[in-house]
Amino acid sequence: MGNLVHTFEEVGHPYVFDDLAAVLRNLFGQIDQTIFNQNLIASVSFIKGDTAFKPPDWEIRVTPVFNYNSVRADENRALLINPAQGNTRNDGHVALQEAFVDYHIRNVSDRFDFDSIRVGIQPVTLDFRGFLFQDQQLGIRFFGTRNNNIWQYNAGWFRRIEKDTNSGLNDIGKSIRDDDIFFANLYRQDWPVIGYTVQGIIAHNRNREGDDPLHFNKNGFLERPASLGTERGFNYDVTYLGFNGDGHFGRFNLTHAAYLATGSISANPFTSFFQEEKADVRSWFLAVEPSIDFDWIRVRAQGLYASGDKDPFDNKAQGFDAIFENPQFAGADTSYWIRQPVPLIGGGGVVLSGRNGLLNSMRSSKEQGQSNFLNPGTVLFGVGADFDVLPELRVFANINHVSFAETPIVEVARNQALSSKSIGWDTSISLLYRPNFTQNI
Repeated sequence: MGNLVHTFEEVGHPYVFDDLAAVLRNLFGQIDQTIFNQNLIASVSFIKGDTAFKPPDWEIRVTPVFNYNSVRADENRALLINPAQGNTRNDGHVALQEAFVDYHIRNVSDRFDFDSIRVGIQPVTLDFRGFLFQDQQLGIRFFGTRNNNIWQYNAGWFRRIEKDTNSGLNDIGKSIRDDDIFFANLYRQDWPVIGYTVQGIIAHNRNREGDDPLHFNKNGFLERPASLGTERGFNYDVTYLGFNGDGHFGRFNLTHAAYLATGSISANPFTSFFQEEKADVRSWFLAVEPSIDFDWIRVRAQGLYASGDKDPFDNKAQGFDAIFENPQFAGADTSYWIRQPVPLIGGGGVVLSGRNGLLNSMRSSKEQGQSNFLNPGTVLFGVGADFDVLPELRVFANINHVSFAETPIVEVARNQALSSKSIGWDTSISLLYRPNFTQNI
């Protein structure tokens, strides 16, 4: 990539500008694709208790999702490993995104501060904007409040369910992954001022999938280990320490996130099979979004830095990677960079950033791959604005520049020097129309 390809989005279509990029496009084939994806969500809950003034005594919830997706690409093998299968893929999947029991253990004050436990497949978000882990996974979670809801806590353990390749939804027909997340976080509302909430978090990701046989997705492509470097399996233990905040100081709004990742991986895929030494993970992440309101207009700035690895062949893994990111940041799913997987052309069967992700993690995929801490890192900065044109119509606009924090990993993977860290500019505009003031239509 480097500064060779500059990607923009206009009416959902990517345009590539640059003479060399045009040559590469003609060399490797056509770039257009058409995607249709539809989810039908049905949710059933059984609740006991007086829910108007206090938490329910218990709740049972089941949420199946029925998916149909159809994709057509202009080139064979873009969608399926076997080129004889053509350039069109029609697929469907039935997923179970929620199936849990929630039990109210006790109230601890006359203001209904409480302790509860939830067991089963459930939604979990470890920070305000989904930078580290946001998914619907199998686990057990303790949660509750104190001091009139000023303090909120969560603690739990999740073991990840395998994902369906094309829909990205849970696939309960497959074996549970050997990938565990242990976490605890604590929120403090109205600190340091009324209207601002801070959060501290510690999370540990234990992955033992390096000992498993090769795992291919349903389209025939290798997911674990990633097709990068020596393609050898690895295990890892990584602990994340984070401090996050979200809220406002008067008219001034602020969201921030900061993480330090520390731990180790059992093998470096960029070194030879005869080198079995561990690589120590030492990486960090910082994101900030200040904004201010002017009547019906909100003006935003956004900046993000995820550290990158400086030397592929040493025993340090300095690239930051999340567990399962789903960021609500810098335009979110209306951004081409975040919404679409961007392949690392000439560097193996991995992507620079996966769908619904913004980190240059060089994973096989966010859904089925492993975290990769030997990556080039990510630098993003930009501006945006939200316009409440009508009570039922909001317009979002964003422009961001994306680049690598470090280039050696990409240069080794592509066996090519890069003249710049820049990847390109990403622009997007979207409209949210709610004729009856509901997002269910």
